[in-house]
Amino acid sequence: MKLFIEQAGHGPIPLVLLHGWAMHGGVLAPLVEALATRCTMHVVDLPGHGRSRDCGLPLEPSACAAAIAAATPPAIWLGWSLGGLVALAGALERPQQVQGLAMLCATPKFARDDDWPWGSDRPLVHQLALDLETDYHGTIDRFLALEAMGSADPRAELRRLRELAFAHGEPDLRVLQEGIRILETHDLRSRLPALRQPSAWIAGRRDRLVHPQAMEWSARQSHGYYTQIEHAGHAPFVAHADEVARALQPLLDSFS
Repeated sequence: MKLFIEQAGHGPIPLVLLHGWAMHGGVLAPLVEALATRCTMHVVDLPGHGRSRDCGLPLEPSACAAAIAAATPPAIWLGWSLGGLVALAGALERPQQVQGLAMLCATPKFARDDDWPWGSDRPLVHQLALDLETDYHGTIDRFLALEAMGSADPRAELRRLRELAFAHGEPDLRVLQEGIRILETHDLRSRLPALRQPSAWIAGRRDRLVHPQAMEWSARQSHGYYTQIEHAGHAPFVAHADEVARALQPLLDSFS
C-alpha cells in the first residue's frame, strides 16, 4: 500500500505537511485551514499512521523522505515534532525537491545527552517504548498529555488532541516502536550548516518536549530564522494556528 497523501487548499505555494509520532496528517487540520488561501498542501500520513497504517515502509526519516519526494511536487516541507526529522532529512538529501524547510516544535536531536542539554530525558523516551508493549492506550494518552502540557489551556488542548489523534484509527505498534528508537538515537545536528534552503524554526515557549533553546540554536546553525509563540506548548497549531501561519509568512513570502 502507498502512503496516503491528501491535497488541501488552493493557494499558489506548494507545501508538504508532516505530522508527529503516533498522530496522522489530520491533526494539522487547524493549520491547513489557516493556510488554505496561500498554499496548496500535501498532507501526509506517515507509514503505519492514520490512513497509511497498512503501508509497509519503515519510519526511518531518509526512507520516508524518499517516498514522500517521489509522490509530491517540489515544495516547502513543514515537519512537526518527529515529522521534523523527516522534513530535515528530505531538505538535506533532496534539496531539489525540498525547496524550503519549516520546523515546528522539532529539532535535529530529540533526546538529551551530555553535549545536548536541551533534549528530552532519555528515561522518559525509553519508558514510552517499554509501556507501549503493556499499555498501548495509556501510553499514547500520556504522550498526548505531555504534548498539551504548558499550553494556555492544557485540558482543552488535550481534549482536542485526543479527538484528532484517533480520528483515523490507531497507528501500527511496529512504527510506534520504530518512532521511539528514532527519537532515542537520531542526530542531525552536525549537518545543519550544510542546509542551503531557507528555513523557519517555530517553537512554543511552553513546550515541555522540545526546548525552545534547542530550536533557537538550530536556527542559528542552519542560517534560518527563529520564532517563538508565547502561549503555546508542543502543539501550537491546535490553539494558535493563525500565529503559526504568521510565523511562516517570511518563508512563504520568499516563494511568492
